[in-house]
Amino acid sequence: MRLRVASRHAAIALLATGLTGAAWSQSDCKKPVYLTLDTGHMEVAPLIADTLRKHQVKVTFFAANEPTKTGDGTLGEHWAPWWRERGQEGHSFASHTFDHVYWRADLNGGTDEAQFVVQASAGSQSGRKMHYSAAQYCAQLKASATRLSALTGQPALPLFRAPGGKTSPALLSAARDCGFAHVGWADAGFLGDELPSDKYSNQALLAKALRDIRSGDILMAHLGIWSRKDAWAPAVLEPLIVGLKERGFCFASLRSHPSYLAWIAAHPG
Repeated sequence: MRLRVASRHAAIALLATGLTGAAWSQSDCKKPVYLTLDTGHMEVAPLIADTLRKHQVKVTFFAANEPTKTGDGTLGEHWAPWWRERGQEGHSFASHTFDHVYWRADLNGGTDEAQFVVQASAGSQSGRKMHYSAAQYCAQLKASATRLSALTGQPALPLFRAPGGKTSPALLSAARDCGFAHVGWADAGFLGDELPSDKYSNQALLAKALRDIRSGDILMAHLGIWSRKDAWAPAVLEPLIVGLKERGFCFASLRSHPSYLAWIAAHPG
């Protein structure tokens, strides 16, 4: 449903009656950007949630069951209330593979089914290089989506992000065959929170993002990066949101991205 808001007062009234910020932004903002957040150590997850709520920003979370500083993993029971609250707030959710499985290479296994060299960074096989069939990779995608749906009370989108953004045409084809389209990010949308802070300061990353991001860009950051000394989210997330809004941008989830609308409609959860 498309809404035409005649005035600022009308917009406020619509929000007050229970319509989501995502519905409003999709119809009225001419410069959307799509903030996506991959899982991480979760230490900054409460701060991120508070910031998104404060500024009425809807995002898409890509989740794997990664190790966390507190609790039993990003998709474990400790963080279940956090995910449930994000579902109630109207965010969107998609798979990041369950064990954060990196694609490393394609295999020519002599069979009709594609095979891959992969390496998980979570789960019981963490750190090991393994050979996966297409069916095994699809099982990883589905396990994350299923767990997200259970945690959030919302159907996961039929989308995924490969860890590190690493893929091959064969991997993308296998994923699509089992109902998942891949989502990368724009060059300017790489927000840099996984870069070393001694070389890439938070202020430099913020300035670059505000300078380079354009309408339609998919942005990518994480719910905590183990290797970065100066945490990105406490210093950058709020000024980035405010700065982009001041430049006329709005935020929407991938549910409304024109590149994925038809795919999502054809693959309902």
